[in-house]
Amino acid sequence: MIVPTSFPLIDPYADGLLEVGDGNRVYWCTSGDSAGRPVLVVHGGPGSGSSARARKSFDPNIFRIVQFDQRGCGRSIPNAADPDTDMAVNTTEHLIGDMERLRIHLGIDRWLLYGGSWGSTLALAYAQRYPERVTGMVLIGVTTTRRREIDWLYRGLARLLPAQWERFRALVPGDGDPVEGYRRLLEHPDLEVRRTAAVEWCRWEDAAIAHESQGSPGQYSAKPDAEMLTFVRICTHYFAHAAWLEEGVLLREAHRLAGIPAELIHGRLDLSAPLETAWDLARAWPDARLHIIDDSGHTGSPAMGEALARAIARFAGPSTDRSPLNSKPE
Repeated sequence: MIVPTSFPLIDPYADGLLEVGDGNRVYWCTSGDSAGRPVLVVHGGPGSGSSARARKSFDPNIFRIVQFDQRGCGRSIPNAADPDTDMAVNTTEHLIGDMERLRIHLGIDRWLLYGGSWGSTLALAYAQRYPERVTGMVLIGVTTTRRREIDWLYRGLARLLPAQWERFRALVPGDGDPVEGYRRLLEHPDLEVRRTAAVEWCRWEDAAIAHESQGSPGQYSAKPDAEMLTFVRICTHYFAHAAWLEEGVLLREAHRLAGIPAELIHGRLDLSAPLETAWDLARAWPDARLHIIDDSGHTGSPAMGEALARAIARFAGPSTDRSPLNSKPE
């Protein structure tokens, strides 16, 4: 996903592994101004891991930038690429708990949440659980991981990509749920079976973004083997269970976010996560402003980068405007 890159890449001034229970240790790092405005960067995927590049979105003289690798990925231990890693203790509920433990561990009272794609789902779930801990939100490529969203990406999109769908479906033939079929393949004891499934999953993800000439087409298949196995095992685990979220709950409970200002940024050309979800969220959340980027898909564009820079700048001023915003999406 495209992010604004106005600021230099900086190294963390602190990092560590946080014990979160269940045999898991979550990697975290902080950079920027240690006394600055705290912002938690919630990475996507699920299973992509945090990126040093994401730090470039924030003025290091203003923000205290907090990043973490969600359970099973990045530098967190254990890694989901290891077939012995227990996925039963890797759920949305566990991740929400990890985020709150990290906040307490770092001595942060309230923080801005920044997330894209799956990161927007997790940020919304956390904010609805702990609204008093959130100063604002910047969400890109908005998803809520409803079953209808998952079904669109891994079944409905076949209407637009029939040839690519045939290849994707070939590994899990029949009328069953293809996501569950791939989840089972990623649990297979044979490494080659797992690797083949991970490659074909990423081919399908790339097919969904292949038209995004302004963004980053081909980024899924470009992952190294180990990262790909981690990413696909966690993705299929979460999506086969609809992230353990009651259908539509994040839209239904949007009233819990009242008073939290937010910037929602979404590409009109996003086939992976159609605009409908961002539109519905903006209507249910009067404090959120929706910015639709005409030339962008799921992986962004220069225009999306500019919109993101403006959104983040809103929260860098001397005070955050918490007055109700226009509830009509732009």
